[in-house]
Amino acid sequence: MKILVYGAGPLGSVFAAKLHQGRHAVSILARGQRLADLREHGVVIHNVYNDEWITAQVNVVEQLAPDDVYDVIMVIMRKNNALDILPILAANTGTPTIMFLMNNAAGPEKLIEAVGKERVLVGFPASAGYRDGHVIHCLTGTANEPYPIPFGEVDGSITERTRRIAAAFDAAPGLKAEIRTDMDVWLKYHVALLMPSLAPALYACGTDRMRLLRTRDAIVLAIRAVHEGFRVLRAKGLPLTPASFRMFTWLPEPLLVWVLRKRFADERMEIAMVKHANAARDEIKHLTDEFLTLARTTQVPTPNIGRLYPYLDPETPLMPEGSQKIPLDWRGVWIGAGVLAALVAAGVWLFKGLRSSTD
Repeated sequence: MKILVYGAGPLGSVFAAKLHQGRHAVSILARGQRLADLREHGVVIHNVYNDEWITAQVNVVEQLAPDDVYDVIMVIMRKNNALDILPILAANTGTPTIMFLMNNAAGPEKLIEAVGKERVLVGFPASAGYRDGHVIHCLTGTANEPYPIPFGEVDGSITERTRRIAAAFDAAPGLKAEIRTDMDVWLKYHVALLMPSLAPALYACGTDRMRLLRTRDAIVLAIRAVHEGFRVLRAKGLPLTPASFRMFTWLPEPLLVWVLRKRFADERMEIAMVKHANAARDEIKHLTDEFLTLARTTQVPTPNIGRLYPYLDPETPLMPEGSQKIPLDWRGVWIGAGVLAALVAAGVWLFKGLRSSTD
C-alpha cells in the first residue's frame, strides 16, 4: 500500500518504521528539526520492550498537497493537533481513506464533517514512546509478540477496506490488526480510564510515579474518577469495553489501590504514561474537557473528577506527598468476605446433608 503517516512524533515514527518493514511504500510528514533529523538519520526506533533497534529509511515529505494520492493517510498525533489539520486533509480529495489513530472522547462527528464519512476510519495506535534527539524510545510489539491495533469503520461495519488495512498491519513486524465494530465506544472508555482520572492524579504528584505510589489519596481519587467516568458511559448506553477494564467494576477499592501501585512501580510506566503526560498536557486537558462535555449530557455526578481537574493546570499546588486522609472504601471487601462465608456455610450444610442421607 502507498501510505502517508501524518505526524512524525513518537508513535507516527514507530508506525512509519513498522509499515516500512512490512514492505509498504511509506512516507512520513515532518517539519522543522524533526524533518532535518529524519532526512539525516532516517527513522530510528529503540523498542525498550526487547531492546530492539530499527533504522528505516522512509520517504520524508514536508506537506500534503491537494493533488497528492495515497491509499491511506494515517493521522497519528494528539487529538487537538489533529483537529487543526482537518482543512488540509479535506483539501486532499484524491486519497480515499483517512485513518485517525488517536485518543478521542467526542466521537467522529467533526472528522466526518470535515472529510466525509466514506473516508474516515478511527482507531488507536496502542503503543507508547518519547523522543530523545533523533531517537524514538518506545514500547511496542515485537515479531513474536505483536501489539493489536484496534480500528474500524465509524458505523461499525466490516468492509473490504478494513480487511485490506488489516492485512497491511499484519504484514508489519510487531503489529496485529484488530478490526472492531465498536471503536468509538472503545475510545471513550480508554479516555475515561486515563484522562480525567489517572493523568491528573499523576500531575497532582508532580508527574512523578514514585511520588504517586506514596500518595494514596491521589490513587483513591483516580480510582473513584474512573468509576465516575464508566458510569457516565453506561448512562449513555455504552457497554464496557475492552474486557480488561472490568476489574475496575468488581475489584474492591483497597485491592485496586494495590494493583495501581504495583502497575506504577513498573519502570515501563515511565514510557507508557509518565513521558507522555509530561509532553502532552495540552491534549490531556483537551480530552478531559471533551469527556466532561459528554458527562454533562447525563445525570451522573462526577465529584472526584472535579477534585482532580485543577491538577491539569501546572500552576496548581501539588497534593501533599504521602497524603492518605481519604478513608478507603472497604465495602467490597466485606461483601466479598460475606459471600465467601455464605458459600462455605452452604457447602458445609450440603456436605452434612449428603452425608446424612447416605448414613
